[in-house]
Amino acid sequence: MLSIDLDQPVSEVSHVLSPVALTGQISGANGDHAELMETSPRIPLREVISALSFALDLTEGAVPGHAIRCCLYGMRIAEELGLSGQDRSDLYYALLLKDIGCSSNAARMCQVIGGDDRQMKHDVKFLDWTRPSVGAVTALWREALPSASPFERAGRIVKLALEQHKNNREMITLRCDRGASIARKIGLSEGTAEAIRLLDEHWDGSGYPERRRGKATPLLARVMAVAQHLDVFASESGPGRGLDAAVDEMAARSGRWFEPELVRLVRLLHRQGELARVLAAPNHREQVMQSEPQAGAALAGESIDTICEAFAEVVDAKSSYTYTHSVGVTRAAVGIAEELGFGPDRVRLIYRASLLHDLGKLSVSNMILDKPGKLNADEWAVMKRHSLLSEEILGRVSHFGAMARVAGQHHEKLDGSGYPFGLSGSELSLDSRVVAVADIYGALSEDRPYRPPMELEQIFSILHRDAPKKLDMDCLEALVRFLHKSESAHCQANL
Repeated sequence: MLSIDLDQPVSEVSHVLSPVALTGQISGANGDHAELMETSPRIPLREVISALSFALDLTEGAVPGHAIRCCLYGMRIAEELGLSGQDRSDLYYALLLKDIGCSSNAARMCQVIGGDDRQMKHDVKFLDWTRPSVGAVTALWREALPSASPFERAGRIVKLALEQHKNNREMITLRCDRGASIARKIGLSEGTAEAIRLLDEHWDGSGYPERRRGKATPLLARVMAVAQHLDVFASESGPGRGLDAAVDEMAARSGRWFEPELVRLVRLLHRQGELARVLAAPNHREQVMQSEPQAGAALAGESIDTICEAFAEVVDAKSSYTYTHSVGVTRAAVGIAEELGFGPDRVRLIYRASLLHDLGKLSVSNMILDKPGKLNADEWAVMKRHSLLSEEILGRVSHFGAMARVAGQHHEKLDGSGYPFGLSGSELSLDSRVVAVADIYGALSEDRPYRPPMELEQIFSILHRDAPKKLDMDCLEALVRFLHKSESAHCQANL
């Protein structure tokens, strides 16, 4: 069960970038930080996790609500198995966060196949990748080096076939270890973390990361594998097939991927109409929140910060070019806010919105994120959707409305030339203007596939060209003051 409380230490990232520490006092929280914790509303953990699970669906190219539906299937199976309250609670959070490590292998997968990581992750869920198959070759032919010659693509496919087990182990280990690590960081139980880590083990020992066989894989991970399979096939098998196709395919893999006893249980539940009834409710997310086994876990203050920090890491892990982006933008945005004299609660809003402003980038293929040249019109249209998705996902959480708006508007400009809404002037709050300036500063100061990081004076020159027409001049001047103070403090510390 959840072990977060208001007295626990903040995460490593928060220690470096807490809304108070960012003024240069990097030694931890103080009285102002305590005030922030006391004034923050308490939000049910299930509400936050179920909302953010939609961001994880983006990473895998899944049908929206995938993790939610997996949770509904898994909890119905757990009920039939008679699992204890603790096990059901561990399983509940593991199902919602099963893909939390998936962004960590996105760049590597894109590099290995030479194609769209999200599409390949989507396709591979339908394949029995432990055996050679026409389906696997077809998927690779479609995704590997799509712009190359047939000869080059055939060569890449042969190479992938020869290195299949090595690549599988690398990709799945990256994902699973990272997912378990993040689950622990946000205070979830070891049972939840281990279930996430061992999701891709198979009953016959052909899975990863440890090639465990039979009941050496924890029961929760075995149930998760079944629930994931059910939704993948039921959601995308075409009209009229749905659960029938999912259960048939599961039966075909019984004794290899899945525990035979679990398969028999699922087939019985399907014949009885129980699986169909699970998804009959019109609002699956509301159904999931009502089914939390040990309701009552709530977040406030630093606990919410920890969740935001964890998901910022998930976003930044998507590309080697953005591995510090959210943290860098947050540092700049909080610095601007404090220079402008914002109060503690407003600083905390800026802190959280900055951490999660790029949540929607989980929907963008690394073929686009890491492209060394200019994006074409289609690629740019995909990229421009990310801020809208950030707002939509965060807006699912009560009390996150203001944060969602600020995050969703970080690419808007004062003259209406920004996106996704083309807002201008008074339509943009000062909070949104703060994050917009911080985001551009962060992007210019970081390495990119098409250019190295820029020097500070060059960044200031570019920003001043856009102020006050596109960017807020007060925010820009506050950024300059903050960065000069930070540079001075750094120099003094090294004397």
